Amino acid sequence: MPEESPYPFDHKAAIAHLCSVDRRLARLIEKTEFRLNLRDAETPYESLLQAIVYQSIAGKAAKVIFERIRALGSNGICPTPEEILRVKFHTLRKAGLSKAKIAAVRDLAAKTLEGVVPSLEDALKLSDQELVERLDSVRGIGAWTVEMFLIFRLGRPDVLPIHDYGVQKGFALTYGKKAIPKPRELAAFGERWRPYRTVASWYMWRAVDHAGKSARLITKSTNAKSKLAKKAVAKKKVKIVVKKVSAKNLR
Repeated sequence: MPEESPYPFDHKAAIAHLCSVDRRLARLIEKTEFRLNLRDAETPYESLLQAIVYQSIAGKAAKVIFERIRALGSNGICPTPEEILRVKFHTLRKAGLSKAKIAAVRDLAAKTLEGVVPSLEDALKLSDQELVERLDSVRGIGAWTVEMFLIFRLGRPDVLPIHDYGVQKGFALTYGKKAIPKPRELAAFGERWRPYRTVASWYMWRAVDHAGKSARLITKSTNAKSKLAKKAVAKKKVKIVVKKVSAKNLR
């Protein structure tokens, strides 16, 4: 009897496919067993509430703030949409949320009650694109947040977060690039990974782990750096001209 996959897709078939279409990725796959940690207990609303709290904040600080938000719920686990809407503004501010995040969590709660944010049962029936379109309408929820939800909550097999810095850096390390790839470059290359781009993305994150401190050598695009350098030179030239004009006026 074949072993049942712990994921909503056949991860062994995914790995076999990726190894057959990408030799470099195959070498990376040999180093690490695939293990995707799915968040089983959370509803879409709870997952996205946590995602909003964690945006642009260091992990430890975000964890503290999220625990304060969870404490606002009557069940001691997570406040319901109705409860979030009843919590006063200054209470949410005291918990550590910015004004923008307060607006975002309230919009999330309202759209959950309206049915825009689906229940888990409904989310499982929707395609990736349908979920992106619906969840992207929530204030403070962008494509990256939805992609993380698709990967780590729903376990969708074919998601490629082209704007994720870890995936970008892992790609550069795996394929011998000196700089971070542009999203469109990553998207084009990732076509060969279909229909298992989630698994390939997971291995890009592991590539960064394997690289350790050497991962720091991979930086932003050299073109971007050269543009910044040119701007700096241009500014210096302007300063020199201004100084010359000023000196001339003093004579």
